Amino acid sequence: MRAAQITTAVVLALILLPLGVAKIAALPVMRQAAAHFDMSPGFYRIVGVLEVAGVAGLLLGLTAPTLGITAGTGLALLMAGAAAVHLRHGDPPVRALPAAVLALAAAAYVALSATL
Repeated sequence: MRAAQITTAVVLALILLPLGVAKIAALPVMRQAAAHFDMSPGFYRIVGVLEVAGVAGLLLGLTAPTLGITAGTGLALLMAGAAAVHLRHGDPPVRALPAAVLALAAAAYVALSATL
């Protein structure tokens, strides 16, 4: 189980860290995404900070399980919310799929961490 937990944390980190940093940096593509979702760039930066903090919590959670479980739960909720926002703004379901998959992966991390 430990290898699966580590792999899940690393995969989530490799995906979410660059996205979170891009949101914090307010790269043009992220400003466009924020506008599409009717969010201010400042609020979108907060989402980026939550993603980066969640990644840090996942990785630190490999040595502090309670922190990892908390971070994984937060990321699962954040990504589920992102999928809902896509659908609420009229995006086709395929556009919400990556966020939904990330939510499931974060939930899997939580499940793996809880069994150790």
